[in-house]
Amino acid sequence: MRIIGAADEFWRLRLTKVDTTDELDFEWHPDILYREPIVKDAEERELWHVEAIRIEDYDTIIRLATFTDRDSAAAFMARAEEDLRDLTKNQFEDAYLTPGTAAASPDDPAEPLL
Repeated sequence: MRIIGAADEFWRLRLTKVDTTDELDFEWHPDILYREPIVKDAEERELWHVEAIRIEDYDTIIRLATFTDRDSAAAFMARAEEDLRDLTKNQFEDAYLTPGTAAASPDDPAEPLL
């Protein structure tokens, strides 16, 4: 069944930062409780996911794209938010939530996280 309506009435977007390292977040020392470790290369540690969340059910989260830097992720999210305002629900879902679409990142097509 196809539902008619504006996409922003059904979906919202969020930007999520994911730390991909297996290192400990803190180093323990006898003289202090903790200290942040020295970061050698932040680009290898972080991934940024642009995700769509269904307003009716916040447990439905779909990753639209994944980026290694925040600026690229923010630019993609800005374009997607503009489309979210301008497109209908069906048009937005066809453009962003269908696997293999041009809007999804080629390295990480839209896939449910749950």
